[in-house]
Amino acid sequence: MKYLFIIQGEGRGHLTQAIALSEMLYKSNHEVVGALVGSATGNIPAFFAEKFQSSSFSFASPCLVYCKRTKGLDIRKTLTNSILNLKTYVSSLRKINTIINQLNPDVIINFYDVLGGIHQFLFRPKIPMVCIAHQYLLLNPDFKHPQNHWFDKFLVNTNTKITALGATKKLALSFTPFSNYEQQSIYTIPPLLRPEITQISPTTENYILVYMTQHSLADELIKWHTKNPKVVIHCFWDKPQHTEVYKYSRNLHFHRINGQKFLEMMQNCKGLVTTAGFESVCEAMYLGKPTMMIPVPKHYEQACNALDAKRAGAGISGAKFDLTAFLSYIPQHQDISTDFQTWHSRSSFIFLREIESIFKREEQFQIQLSETVL
Repeated sequence: MKYLFIIQGEGRGHLTQAIALSEMLYKSNHEVVGALVGSATGNIPAFFAEKFQSSSFSFASPCLVYCKRTKGLDIRKTLTNSILNLKTYVSSLRKINTIINQLNPDVIINFYDVLGGIHQFLFRPKIPMVCIAHQYLLLNPDFKHPQNHWFDKFLVNTNTKITALGATKKLALSFTPFSNYEQQSIYTIPPLLRPEITQISPTTENYILVYMTQHSLADELIKWHTKNPKVVIHCFWDKPQHTEVYKYSRNLHFHRINGQKFLEMMQNCKGLVTTAGFESVCEAMYLGKPTMMIPVPKHYEQACNALDAKRAGAGISGAKFDLTAFLSYIPQHQDISTDFQTWHSRSSFIFLREIESIFKREEQFQIQLSETVL
């Protein structure tokens, strides 16, 4: 069976999921014919081009915009930016359609890209589309949302529904087993993690690992570290102006984002502090590392991730990069890595089962149709 990926390429989460799924499919004798990667710049990150084994094509796609002053997500600018670039996105839709026709896959896998859903709705290809993301779990009525955020919930869920327009199935990545919501074709599957994570033997050294998606948040960490200079911290950030490693002080080092290096340092850290991205929390859970999740201000998806990960036993959440509570929590953390690894080990079986059921259903429909005609 031939698969084509459409990937929302801002950040690393959906891209690493796509890499993990492609390797899983190859091992099961399926073929991934290519990937369409959407981003604000229209560029394909180097780490993805290096790891992904098939052809990849870039296109411009809507992205989140952050406020420099508040360091939080700016919903108004995000919406305005999308409207102003409408003409560009129309061109992207045409490009997506052309490549789909050229590669002629059996299945389209959409990793949460808005234009992937809009394309399926407008062009209506006969090829089934399956959507994969943690965000689809938020549409499940059993999911517990943060309280008093009804408007944020509405916006996020609306965006999520747009990514899945015309989808045959929505596969919701979850930290733990979770109920399906079959009325909306939402089925829960384990996280898709890069294979390297399974080859790691974790140890514990005396440093805290930090990952922040917005380098402007570093001011909070520096402020706390100034009062706690003995705590050794290695932080990964996205600030391009600095060198590979920026040594702010003897015990506070900032590293340019590097997937392999980050994984190596997670292997030995005594705890992870992160801006509540789904992927990094999953990796910490797999390795049994205590986690503190600090959602980017006004980023509802990350607030949901933090709440759900806390439910799953990953660790605690916080509002700022103040690590005092986390240092107190680490000795009390209950290691859930065995349960998480067992859940993760079923990812290939569950995914292939859900895909195969689509075609079995189609075959049954064709048989019934033939019998009716006869």
